[in-house]
Amino acid sequence: MRFIFVFVLLTCCVTVFAQKITLSGRVVDKGTSEVLPFASVFIKGKAVGTIANLSGEFDFHFPAEYRNEIVVVSMLGYENFEAPVWSLADGSIKTIELNKSVTLLSEVVVTDSIRKGGEIFRIALSRIEQNFPMQPFLMDGFYRDIKKVNGTTIALLEAAVKIYDENYAKPRNPSKLREHVKLVEVRKSLGYENRFTFYFDQKNLLEDLLLHNSIRYHHDIADEVFENMQREDDSFYNDHEIFVVSYEKDFKLKVFIDKADYAIVHVDFEISYTGDNLDTRRDVVNTYIGYKKQIDFRRYNDKMFLNYITVTTQEKWNDINTKALKFDTELTQYLLINEVHPNTTERIRTTEKMRNYGLQYQDYPYNKEFWANYNVIKETALDRKVIADLEKEAPLEQQFEAE
Repeated sequence: MRFIFVFVLLTCCVTVFAQKITLSGRVVDKGTSEVLPFASVFIKGKAVGTIANLSGEFDFHFPAEYRNEIVVVSMLGYENFEAPVWSLADGSIKTIELNKSVTLLSEVVVTDSIRKGGEIFRIALSRIEQNFPMQPFLMDGFYRDIKKVNGTTIALLEAAVKIYDENYAKPRNPSKLREHVKLVEVRKSLGYENRFTFYFDQKNLLEDLLLHNSIRYHHDIADEVFENMQREDDSFYNDHEIFVVSYEKDFKLKVFIDKADYAIVHVDFEISYTGDNLDTRRDVVNTYIGYKKQIDFRRYNDKMFLNYITVTTQEKWNDINTKALKFDTELTQYLLINEVHPNTTERIRTTEKMRNYGLQYQDYPYNKEFWANYNVIKETALDRKVIADLEKEAPLEQQFEAE
C-alpha cells in the first residue's frame, strides 16, 4: 500500500545576514494536514543542521558559502526531501510530494525475518563503539529548559553551548559526566525568583540531560527487557531501512535501528512512578513522577552523532496532611546539536568548563545580536503562550537584559 505525502515549506525565503543564510519553513503531512514535529533539516554532506519544532516549523541558519548546496528534510517513515538552497530563494511556498516509505515484511530475507526484537537490540548495543565516534569530537548546541506550574510557565532558560567528548567508549561510572561543556551564551527569564522554583531540581540541568543519553553512557538493560522485546513493522529513514523494536511492560521503550550496520538512530522512552511519598518538600509530598525522553542521532562521515535529546518530567505535589493535590510541576528540556566537528584537535580547557551548579547562577550578559542568528528550536503557538506567561512580569527582552 502506497501513500502520497507532502512536505510543505511555508515562507521558504533565504536571507543573508552577517555571512549567514536563514531558511524558514514548515513541514506537514499532506494526506492528514498534520505537522511533522522534530523533522531534521540539514545541508547534505555537511555537519550543520536543525530540527522542526512541535508545529513542524523551523528557522535554519547556516553559512552563506552553502548557498549552492543541497538542503535535506528527513523524518522517520518518509523518503528524504532534497532541493538546492537557491531553489528555495524566491519566497514562494514550496510543495514537495513524497511517497511515504513502506517496507513490506513479507519481502524480508529469511535470515532477517528470524531475528527477534531483543536479538536485534543486543546486536545494536554491542556495536555502539563501531557505529558511534571513537575519536575526539566537538558539538555546537542549543539548550533550553522550561518550568511550568499548573500549566503556567514560570521560568525559561536558554544557552548556546560547545560540547567536547573523547569517544563513545563505555564509562566506568555512568553517573559521572564525561563530556566537557563550555557555555557560549546564556539568557533566562526572571522566573528563577519564583517561590515554586524550590520544587524543581536546582542542580545543573544541562549536565543532567547529557547523562540521559543512554547510548553514550551504555546504560544497563535487564535480561527481561531483551526477552520481551517485540519486533514491529520496519521503517525507513535517510534512505536506509530501519528495524523497529519495542518493549511495553514496566515502562515503554521503542528503538529504531539501521538495518545496514545496526546503528541506533532513535530512542523513545517513557516511565511513571506513583507512591504516597516519593519526595517531601516543606508542606507537600510528591505522589507522581512521569518521565519521557527522546534521543535522536544523525549520520555524518559514517558515524552517528547526537542530533537532539528531549526530556519531560511531570510531578504532582499533595498536601502533606490532607493528601489533596496542591499543584503540579513540569520541566521540559531540549538539546539540539547545530554542528558537529569530528576528529577535532580543539579542546575545552578546565578554566572554560561550565560549573556543576545550576545554569541560572552562571551569569552571562545578554547578547541580542548573537541570538538573532543562532539555530534555536523555533517558537510554536504553545511557546507563544510560554512567552505570554513570562511577560506578565515584564517584556522578555527586558528580562534577558536584566539578567
